[in-house]
Amino acid sequence: MSALAQRRFLKMHGAGNAIVVMDLRGSSIRVSPAEARAIAGDPRSAFDQLMAVHDPVTEGTDAYLRIYNTDGSESGACGNGTRCVAFAMLDDPAMARPAESGRLTLETSAGLVSVKRVADRSFTVDMGRPGLRWDEIPLRDPFQDTRRIELQIGPIDDPVLHSPGVVSMGNPHAVFFVDRDPDTYDLGRIGPMLEGHPIFPERANISLAQVTGREAIKLRVWERGAGLTLACGSAACAAVVAASRLRMIGRQAHVNLPGGTLFIEWRADDHVLMTGPVALEWEDSLRPELFTGLN
Repeated sequence: MSALAQRRFLKMHGAGNAIVVMDLRGSSIRVSPAEARAIAGDPRSAFDQLMAVHDPVTEGTDAYLRIYNTDGSESGACGNGTRCVAFAMLDDPAMARPAESGRLTLETSAGLVSVKRVADRSFTVDMGRPGLRWDEIPLRDPFQDTRRIELQIGPIDDPVLHSPGVVSMGNPHAVFFVDRDPDTYDLGRIGPMLEGHPIFPERANISLAQVTGREAIKLRVWERGAGLTLACGSAACAAVVAASRLRMIGRQAHVNLPGGTLFIEWRADDHVLMTGPVALEWEDSLRPELFTGLN
């Protein structure tokens, strides 16, 4: 039987991004890809990202996060999930520690992330510096200018989408800027075609971004390993960075996603800050039968 059977979890969301938070501190339990897929397949614990909270690895940090997508793959960043973890570690009676304040330093495979409370259920996450070089994103080909790369879908003389800006926010993003409402595109069909394009050796998050004002972007996201999602915090950060590099906006914007709005600021010190809400939907325990027959 899986060590995760009967394990408590919190079902949350950040601007609509479905998040499961599980506290694995004090144990040696690691979530396997098969277990992550099983958890995602249960309506009570379905998620876009599973945030597994482990004991700190680096001195001075509060926890180590492992982030799982619905297909069982791991991600280095999830801004909406990080806000949910912060709420859980500060406010959930079973997870909170007495000495904790309104600030946390969390570690992922992509590096350190700091988060602070700005309101009762609103947090700001420092997502760090964006990766802009082709080999940081990474891309297969050595594009010297990643503000727009040679990639399109559709007929060569009338492409449906073309020339995305590419950015790493701890995970790879391709941002296609469009002139009409992103809702009018069939992202459910286009997304998987582009996510696995050979130009992205680690696959990519695919976003359609419409700049609607000097400080406003409408965004839809096909999330790597998760599919269509109501929100993606790292994609919102990537969209602001990509738009700013093209001088379509300044260095901050409200990013409007189907599940809610995030405020993104690309500061002068090159750090990208994301501010947004969290919501706790329910708590539950993982049913043992989820893991029957798993290797």
